[in-house]
Amino acid sequence: MFTKVISFSIVGIDAIPIDVEMDAKASSMPYFSMVGLPANSVKESKDRVITAIRNNNYYFPAKAYTVNLAPADVKKEGVAFDLPIAIALLSSLKQISPNYLDEFGLVGELSLNGEVRPIRGILPITLAAKDNGLKGIIVPEESAKEAAVVDGISVYPVNNLKECIAFLHNELDISPVKVNLSSIFEKERIDTIDMFDVKGQYNVKRALEVAAAGSHNILMIGPPGAGKTMLARRIPSILPEMTLEEAITTTKIHSVSGKLQSEHSLVAVRPFRSPHHTISDVALIGGGSYPKPGEVSLANNGVLFLDELPEFKKTVLEVMRQPLEDGVVTISRAVQSLTFPANFMLVASMNPCPCGYFGSNVKGHVCTCSPAIIQKYISRISGPLLDRIDIHVEVPAVKYDELSTDPKGEKSVDIRNRVNEGRKIQLERFAQNKNIFSNNDMVSKHLRMYCKINQECKELLKIAIEKLGLSARAYDRILKVSRTIADLDKSIDIKPEHISEAIQYRSLDRKYWL
Repeated sequence: MFTKVISFSIVGIDAIPIDVEMDAKASSMPYFSMVGLPANSVKESKDRVITAIRNNNYYFPAKAYTVNLAPADVKKEGVAFDLPIAIALLSSLKQISPNYLDEFGLVGELSLNGEVRPIRGILPITLAAKDNGLKGIIVPEESAKEAAVVDGISVYPVNNLKECIAFLHNELDISPVKVNLSSIFEKERIDTIDMFDVKGQYNVKRALEVAAAGSHNILMIGPPGAGKTMLARRIPSILPEMTLEEAITTTKIHSVSGKLQSEHSLVAVRPFRSPHHTISDVALIGGGSYPKPGEVSLANNGVLFLDELPEFKKTVLEVMRQPLEDGVVTISRAVQSLTFPANFMLVASMNPCPCGYFGSNVKGHVCTCSPAIIQKYISRISGPLLDRIDIHVEVPAVKYDELSTDPKGEKSVDIRNRVNEGRKIQLERFAQNKNIFSNNDMVSKHLRMYCKINQECKELLKIAIEKLGLSARAYDRILKVSRTIADLDKSIDIKPEHISEAIQYRSLDRKYWL
């Protein structure tokens, strides 16, 4: 008997509907065949399904079984097809009524005793089920809260195969899972770390505030122990709070990557990713035989922190140029080409030289590096990559007087309020410009429109370019950052003091470095 069950397969960070077709007929040569481009993980489903059916005392005669996963030209992988294959098989054997199978989507991994285990990518699967007009979706109990984030579709959790069958037979009443999105956001947004904890470094905090307000990439330069990592980890606490749309997109990425923690149904705070400098380019950018998101995508709508930037392999750093420019990553393979979101704020840190103490005010630590060694160290960061970093700020060692006293700075919530005001001004400014949400997204034509400066500002820029040795590529970056500083100051025009502050944030362009 032929029967069909609706399931889903992950492609990139989205899901597509898959028809699990089953045909069982008498044959002198029993077999179990699975077609439709199944990966090895899907082919192994046969043994799990058969064992689970037998261990739950369902009748499984020796017949010729054929499973087709349609559309057949799409590669399927993962373990989410276990439950739909089992239901389709039992339906083809007339042990389950097929009356409701076209109203529900089914996903879930089966254990050998019939328990339904959680799977990756349940959020994009539920979104796809809703888009395809299904009445509801049957999911593992442990994945139900994540699925219930999607409004407009009923989510029914099951613990085992028997529960699923009883529900489809109307023998078991399962209430759809509901979640309160407001409470999730409130719970997740409780910051565990605060900018208030950082002692001193007021100029660096100001630079981070400017970077957060304009979504500018930033590089911190300073000796070991100056607090670069501590400052970086607190940047998400001053960024604007995530919207529901941003949270869902970010959660989809974490879900299909298996990075979403079981106790969290939604990524409601901006992610902070800090890969080690030994990371490979595939792990950073994404890829593999079946392309998966990398660290740049996991940091989408959040912060990607690269500590000790010059220690990263040059090939690894160079692959970041596309996502920094476009906000997406495109990975092409022989079988398919996928695009992953990668709209992140790059935060990097480095020592001023290999020993870490060039130009430092730390007593007892004298730089032992020659100018040639310093030049070689700085040049590990290529010009094209450096060109995409708007702000370079020096992080000096904290003095004893500041370390020995209680913190006196502002709390993250106060800084975030100013950042939100600055972002609000930018959103209003770019309301008619598609795909531009912050000053960092501006290109040359937008600079001409929104960054007009008077003669006094032009003179300051001329001095910066000619006298201080700033590079030509710094010109646009200074205008962008000046626009952000003016927005924080709630100024319509860019003033000389805004230009002056922006010039200070170009440390690596100065001649004494290079």
